[in-house]
Amino acid sequence: MGCELTVEIAKSDVKVSGNVCKIGDIYGREETTAPARNIATSVKVEGGDLPMLSIKTSHPIPKNKIMDCINAVHSVKVQAPINVGDIVLGNVANTGVAFVATRKIIKL
Repeated sequence: MGCELTVEIAKSDVKVSGNVCKIGDIYGREETTAPARNIATSVKVEGGDLPMLSIKTSHPIPKNKIMDCINAVHSVKVQAPINVGDIVLGNVANTGVAFVATRKIIKL
């Protein structure tokens, strides 16, 4: 909805105001205490009908691990065939999160 949130942090207590729904409260708390992001990128494909495969993280990763995850996937090449949801790289940067394929690649 695009609410304008105010988040107050005092010791271990987090107060969120300005939200009109529960999602705003959850977002405000997570964004201030443990920000995380989804990453989408691509990797090279060998032996497939397309030269690149789009991939994304299976779950959000901690914001401070983004560059570690990008560096880990930078040199990855996959072999066709590939299906949507196939794990391309598991437990990336020790986050417990995987990069998964977002499209199908047919083997030539």
